[in-house]
Amino acid sequence: MENENLVLEIPYGTRDFLPQEAAEKRSLETKLASLFEGWGYDEIVTPTMEYLDNLTLSGSSVLEPHMFKLFDRTNRTLALRHEMTTPLARVASSRLKDEPLPLKLFAVGPVFRYEQSQTGRQCEFYQAGVELMGSPSPAADAEVIALCVETLRAAGLQDFRLYLGQVEFINGIMEQYPLTEEQQAELRSYLEKRNLVALEQAVDKMQIPAPAKQTLKKLPLLSGGEEMLEQAYGMALSEKSRRALDNLSAIYRLLKAYGVADAVQFDLGIIRDFGYYTGMVFEGYAPGLGFSLCGGGRYDHLLSSFGNPCPATGFAVGIERLLLAREAQGGEAKADEQGVYVGYAAGKDAQAIEKAQALRGEGRQVELALRPQSEAEAKRSADARQAAAVYVA
Repeated sequence: MENENLVLEIPYGTRDFLPQEAAEKRSLETKLASLFEGWGYDEIVTPTMEYLDNLTLSGSSVLEPHMFKLFDRTNRTLALRHEMTTPLARVASSRLKDEPLPLKLFAVGPVFRYEQSQTGRQCEFYQAGVELMGSPSPAADAEVIALCVETLRAAGLQDFRLYLGQVEFINGIMEQYPLTEEQQAELRSYLEKRNLVALEQAVDKMQIPAPAKQTLKKLPLLSGGEEMLEQAYGMALSEKSRRALDNLSAIYRLLKAYGVADAVQFDLGIIRDFGYYTGMVFEGYAPGLGFSLCGGGRYDHLLSSFGNPCPATGFAVGIERLLLAREAQGGEAKADEQGVYVGYAAGKDAQAIEKAQALRGEGRQVELALRPQSEAEAKRSADARQAAAVYVA
């Protein structure tokens, strides 16, 4: 019979999760949600589709050609969400705008981008991510980076590395030289794609001094540990670039206190593929996989697009990519349990981080303050969050 050989197709770039695959996906999503809650983050669920105008307010209009679009009954253009950050920024700027800051949110769900299907990335894929809104401090950036490291560990990965950069370092370097906006945009495009050959060719055509050309060609090669930052300071002639390096140094000091610095390496050539990043940015990779596992950074102007100026930072991880990386490494996600608000006096941030990490290691749910507080302030913060206990370093 003809029906015996019938293959029921599904749309390009989508996939079915069979029972075992679905169970592994659900288990991982549950573990990550529990981890995020353990760090004091609250879950938000937004619509799968949004008005296109909302999704492109952020400057990510460059991705519009990759969005799945449709029309409602009034002919307004809708689109399936292409990432989680913009919808959460919309919610934070509207329904949560009167909530006390910092606002800590997380989301888990599908996102959609029309692109060439490949291993680890379909047109429909799943993400989990956190957003920390309301704090401009390096402490906020350090928290999301440390939480990202713990996310990869919770997923069962042992071998991975996060690469940390700073958007303003690259902006400052380019502003040192008489480059047009078009030339800067071209160089950023090649940096994003890691196309070193095209970058060098473009730089060679520019009418700038030879030392300037050498500096621009070195941008994608600035990767390494703290010693590399010293080399970068020698290239940074502008105050903007030097402030960016100071920011990375401050973040890295706190990552040492979290005990995750060994999983982080600097890469000053990183440029993320969204237009809203304003400060530190990072991506995570595992050996043997030719794509990133996660990415994030600071986006201080995104909420302003929705009428609510507010600094913010965050990250997202790809669920399917974590499952592929875990399978490749033969690892399993570790169990995660839940319990304490940790505050600290001025100069005691490292001790507070160590205490928070120790409590989390015992399975307690812990939220760490992002600025120095008196004991009374810490207790008020703990009460506002209905914490079972409070510790002040």
